[in-house]
Amino acid sequence: MSEEHTGGCLCGAVRFSIRGKPGPVVGCHCSQCRRQTGFYYAAVNVPRTALSVEDEKAVRWYRSSEEARRGFCSNCGSALFWQGDGRSEVSVMAGTFDEPSGLAFSHHIYCADKGDFYEITDGLPQYDRYPV
Repeated sequence: MSEEHTGGCLCGAVRFSIRGKPGPVVGCHCSQCRRQTGFYYAAVNVPRTALSVEDEKAVRWYRSSEEARRGFCSNCGSALFWQGDGRSEVSVMAGTFDEPSGLAFSHHIYCADKGDFYEITDGLPQYDRYPV
């Protein structure tokens, strides 16, 4: 039997499931992620084909740059997804998973752009940009 993880938004209008094990949690400290969430973005990458959303009508997509779009609940505003153009993976916000999630942090990206009001002190690898 295949592993499955579930989650959803704050109000419950959007529920999703993921077949298989999600990737590790990555913290993104870029200014766009901070503005969307109020802190940094903690997300896991999963194959787009492994993600099923129960009510796609409740998901709204915002084109946040020339390279990507961000998905959120149209009812409560919960940040849910990040999708890079042409990528076969979608990033899913780690905090939207039902517990126990079994997720664990791996590293931080865009640390050169992090907010001036906090420090990254968990000892995990930090990259100024997205690692190649």
